[in-house]
Amino acid sequence: MSYSVRSGESLTDRWLIALDIDGTVLSENGVIADSVVEQVARVRDLGHEVTLATGRSVAMTLPILDRLSIGPEYVVCSNGAITLRRDPTAPTGYSRVYVETFDPSHVLTTVRASLETANYAVEDEAGLYRYTGWFPDGTLGAASEKVEFEELLGRDATRVVVISPEHAIEDFLSVVEKMGLHKVSYNVGWTAWLDIAPDGVNKSTALERVRTLLDVPRFRVMAVGDGRNDVDMLEWASVEGRGVAMGQAPDEVIAASNERTASDLDEGVARLLQRF
Repeated sequence: MSYSVRSGESLTDRWLIALDIDGTVLSENGVIADSVVEQVARVRDLGHEVTLATGRSVAMTLPILDRLSIGPEYVVCSNGAITLRRDPTAPTGYSRVYVETFDPSHVLTTVRASLETANYAVEDEAGLYRYTGWFPDGTLGAASEKVEFEELLGRDATRVVVISPEHAIEDFLSVVEKMGLHKVSYNVGWTAWLDIAPDGVNKSTALERVRTLLDVPRFRVMAVGDGRNDVDMLEWASVEGRGVAMGQAPDEVIAASNERTASDLDEGVARLLQRF
C-alpha cells in the first residue's frame, strides 16, 4: 500500500511510527540492513517520530536506538510495561517515566504446575532478571542473576518469561490456553517463549499513551511487527492508521494487521518506508 494524503493533511504532518525490533528492524541473523537504517533516517528527517516498541528490556533496547541513529522522545520496552522518555541528564540518555508491575507469584506457581520442566525469569523495573533453569546466551542481557525458584516469588515484576525448549510451539500454545491466565496479559514468542505482563498492559496501551503525549492523531500512527506480542499493537494501529505485519509473521499476526510488507530477510521495513 502506498502512502496517500487525506484532505487537509500535508506530507510534513508528523506520524508516530513504532517499530518492533526482533524480526522487524533486526533480522533473525542479528543484522540490521543498511537499507533499513537509511530509510529510518530518511523518515526521521522528514519530521516523523520513529520509535521502538519491543519486548526487550531497556538495556537490550538502547543499543538498537544507537544502531538506528534515532533518539525518539519515548520508547516502549518490556512489551509495554516500561516506557522511556528522552532525558539528557540520565547516563543512558533515557529515564523510565511509566512502569507497570505486578506480583508474579500466582502466575509462576500456576505455570509451573503445568510446565514442571520449564525455565523461568522475572524482570524487575530496574531491568534485572532473576532466573531459574536455563536461558539461551544473550536473551536476558547482562543484568541477570540465577536463583532458586522460590526467590522469584513475591517480587514486583514488569514481566515473567517462561521458556520450554522441549515443546513444539503448537503444543506450548495448547498448554498456555488451558492455564486460564485471566489476571495478566500474555504472549507467546519464538520457540515456546512465553511473556507475561501486568494485567491489561501491552505494546498498544503504552503506545496509546505515547500518542496522546505527542498529540499525534490516531489516523497518523503506523506500527510494524512480526510476533504474537505485536498483535495488540497492530490491531490498535489498524483501527484508523496502519498496522503492518512482516512477511514472515504467523497467520494470527497477519490477521491483526491491515497491511503487510516483505520479510525481515527481504528488508521489509526498508521497503515499507521507501513508500512513505
